[in-house]
Amino acid sequence: MITIKDVFEDYRQQINGIYDTNETEAITLFVIAKVTGLSRASVKAFPERALTAEQSERAKNILAELKTGKPIQYIFGVTEFFGLPFKVNPCVLIPRPETEELVEWILFGAGERLKAKGERFSVLDIGTGSGCIAISLKKNLTDADVSAIDISEGALETAKENALLNEVEVNFILADILNIEHNKEKAQYNIIVSNPPYVTLDDKKQMHSNVTDFEPHTALFVPEHDPLIFYRAIADFSLSNLIAGGLLFFEINENLGNETVELLTGKGFKNIELRKDMSGRDRMVKAQL
Repeated sequence: MITIKDVFEDYRQQINGIYDTNETEAITLFVIAKVTGLSRASVKAFPERALTAEQSERAKNILAELKTGKPIQYIFGVTEFFGLPFKVNPCVLIPRPETEELVEWILFGAGERLKAKGERFSVLDIGTGSGCIAISLKKNLTDADVSAIDISEGALETAKENALLNEVEVNFILADILNIEHNKEKAQYNIIVSNPPYVTLDDKKQMHSNVTDFEPHTALFVPEHDPLIFYRAIADFSLSNLIAGGLLFFEINENLGNETVELLTGKGFKNIELRKDMSGRDRMVKAQL
């Protein structure tokens, strides 16, 4: 007979090398809740509760996948972002908590103000991946016209599924921001946001294998000699596609905050603000056209 306590012990022994103690516990709690259908509070409250043979077998199979470094979100195919459910798979990055902070900044730093004016306004998310930023913004700013682009067809398929799942309408566009036609006619966006690839090969050495081995490289990595390649392209695109006074928001490489600010200053953006995440790292930039 396998109990909840046994599963915790088993997971602790076998994946502690891949994750730290807190992560291991959180993952185990998540797995047991999923496998048994119990709430996390119940799992914690009744460690002596026995699992059925089927539940025990499922927990064992999940552990085998976890030991390869495969992220728990890919094993179950779902995650949560900004209080909403999102399907995830190896075509898309797993949304991170710091990106939630970016969404919050956009909502309360700009979205609410635009909403209060009562006018239609439009948002573009560049490199949308799972659609987490665009969908969370649309869910909270129902009057906004939200569009999102990505170079990956697989990512856009996932993002479309997530828009359906969360019952929002987002205009998804297949495009490569490094080779996109700039709108010469009329600037149309009040807000442009992007969490583009920004991980250098040097950064890669510090990263978990469960990220570098499983998550899509095109969404993560940039050339060592030009780590701001996407920021430059998006800034140029924004110059002709943001309306006057419009805002550009970025998630950034924590080691390149000043360089990103310099790039935007050089392009003529104003009111540039570099912001730290909850961990005290430079992770976000806002700039105004």
